Amino acid sequence: MSELSIAYQQEEDAQTFGGDVQDYVQLLKPRVMSLVVFTSFVGLMVAPGDIHPFLGLVAILSIAIGAGASGALNMWYDADIDGKMQRTAARPIPRGLVSKNEALALGVVLSVFSIIVLGLATNWLASALLAGTIGFYIFIYTMWLKRSTPQNIVIGGAAGSFPPMIGWVAVTGSISLESVVLFLIIFMWTPPHFWALALYRCRDYERVGVPMLPVVKGPDATRSQILIYSFILFAVSLTPAFIGLGGLIYLTFSVMAGIVFLYLALQVYRVRVGNIADAIAKKLFLYSIFYLFFLFSVLLIEHVVPGAFYSTGFQVGI
Repeated sequence: MSELSIAYQQEEDAQTFGGDVQDYVQLLKPRVMSLVVFTSFVGLMVAPGDIHPFLGLVAILSIAIGAGASGALNMWYDADIDGKMQRTAARPIPRGLVSKNEALALGVVLSVFSIIVLGLATNWLASALLAGTIGFYIFIYTMWLKRSTPQNIVIGGAAGSFPPMIGWVAVTGSISLESVVLFLIIFMWTPPHFWALALYRCRDYERVGVPMLPVVKGPDATRSQILIYSFILFAVSLTPAFIGLGGLIYLTFSVMAGIVFLYLALQVYRVRVGNIADAIAKKLFLYSIFYLFFLFSVLLIEHVVPGAFYSTGFQVGI
């Protein structure tokens, strides 16, 4: 049977029978959603002011649903290339478990629902930021940047950087320096994180014509950019301690975690041959996930357990 016949049969099966609940959950990219939920929760918890616990829970769930909606819309649009990439071939649409139309409908309904509920539960600025995040991820990153420029991750990374700011705004109703710093940490983290993935998945992107940096500029240029952004990330990650958002414990742990990040980035830069190079790039990719969770965890603990772990009012002098 030809590839075209197989694809047609898969689409027909999906439209006829539909997927089960687990297939629709996979459309929401639950692993990505977990990071969004956690960072938005930290933004909400460290923000000054109070929010009713129930409304706070509704806010986090709304942000999570909005992130899931973005994932479904991304899979809808990228269905033509997902089936050709090893990393994404097992997604529900390429496997014929869910149709493109079902993914589109799910994404649109969840997007509208999450935006309205967040606005009603908290404030319309937070709702507008969530709407902007979903729109940026779909229209700017997925439909435009991803397939047109090797800087797709740099610019498109803004979409994944907004959740802690949305959590902050849900409490305060305004954007402040602290929320911008939380945004910038994720924004500067995104390029080395995804470029490390792109290094050892380069053939996937090359096969489908997505102009990731290793495909367009080559692996050596990518390694240099990873190192540059890693140093910028290290500097930005220390900023909370200099503006009163983080304490001495945060500063200490962010320095230690950042040194490990820089060490791995240097290893990626230095080792450029074969399977060893791919293994180091994968190690940086995996560590980067832990790194972001770790930074935000320390920040959260400092604020939630002030007596045990946080020196109130601590601020490093400049």
